Amino acid sequence: MTTSQEQLQDMMRLPAERLYEEELAALRKADKGKIPAGWQMSPQSVLTFITGGKAGKTVITPKYIGNKRLVEMAIATLVTDRALLLIGEPGTAKSWLSENLSAAIYGHSGLVVQGTAGTSEEHVRYSWNYAMLLANGPTPEALVQSPIMRAMEAGGIARFEEISRCASEVQDALISILSEKTISVPELGKEVSARKGFSIIATANTRDRGVNEMSAALKRRFNIIVLPTPSDMDTEVEIVKKRVQEIASAYDLQAAVPADEALLKVVTIFRELRNGMTIDKKEKVKSPAGVISTAEAISLLTNSMALAASFGSGELTDEDLAAGLQEAIVKDDVKDKLVWKEYLDNVMKKRGAEWRGLYTACREMNE
Repeated sequence: MTTSQEQLQDMMRLPAERLYEEELAALRKADKGKIPAGWQMSPQSVLTFITGGKAGKTVITPKYIGNKRLVEMAIATLVTDRALLLIGEPGTAKSWLSENLSAAIYGHSGLVVQGTAGTSEEHVRYSWNYAMLLANGPTPEALVQSPIMRAMEAGGIARFEEISRCASEVQDALISILSEKTISVPELGKEVSARKGFSIIATANTRDRGVNEMSAALKRRFNIIVLPTPSDMDTEVEIVKKRVQEIASAYDLQAAVPADEALLKVVTIFRELRNGMTIDKKEKVKSPAGVISTAEAISLLTNSMALAASFGSGELTDEDLAAGLQEAIVKDDVKDKLVWKEYLDNVMKKRGAEWRGLYTACREMNE
């Protein structure tokens, strides 16, 4: 094993372009479609990378399980000069889709602006190395390019995560960039113009609406695609199962992958608490204050596996699942604990022998 391979194995999380390096290489080799300027492969091959299929003899694993038409619309947007905005509830794979689209199209997913309350206009445009600026004045060497400026120069894709977490004036710094495809640097008397292939993929959380609402002018610069929560039980179980297996493999968790029965129970609980209704629609239930997303279900199961591997036999037990459920659902100690207790007593307790072990373990955790 080479040093570089050893270093990659030591990384906690590989970017999509490294994680799926063999698949991307196979797709590029087998590609017979027309490749847009600045792209690594054709739109059809990007779709195969995202939704799964084959490239020659190589099996391409699906990265996004959901409405294929939405993925086609996202890819078609990026073929044009329009930016893409992915909107959805927490856990609807907005960032995951953004990363994998960037990896397939540009071959690099790391040009990221992370939107927070502290994100400034400098993070969007450019800043300066102030030691060099004081020593020599404004020079090209002192200029610190933002990820967006770097993407413009390279004809690549920049990602803007959680754009609605930023202040309005920071968001609006994008308007001229998306309209003119240039960033002016008056201190150097120059403009940086975008090369063909440049685009921005932004994400926004529907839970953040009203925090820093995007202006109409900025929204007009994006094609907006709303990613829904998984529409049915089978789809959500498939998503959870796939991601749990991938994460368990990446972290080398020495525990058995959860049985289908455990996956089904966790997804059932999450869907009922999220929707405020039992699966059979016979009884209303209260929803906790926190996010009950597919991503949370994945995290719950991987944490439960780590618990089973570290302090159990390696086989996932009801006690391991109960600990994960308690952690995922009871965020607000007062309200959420009552909501969870009501669900246990009014729904889970009545589900018969196959649920009794999990009910008992959950009830003990919630005492």
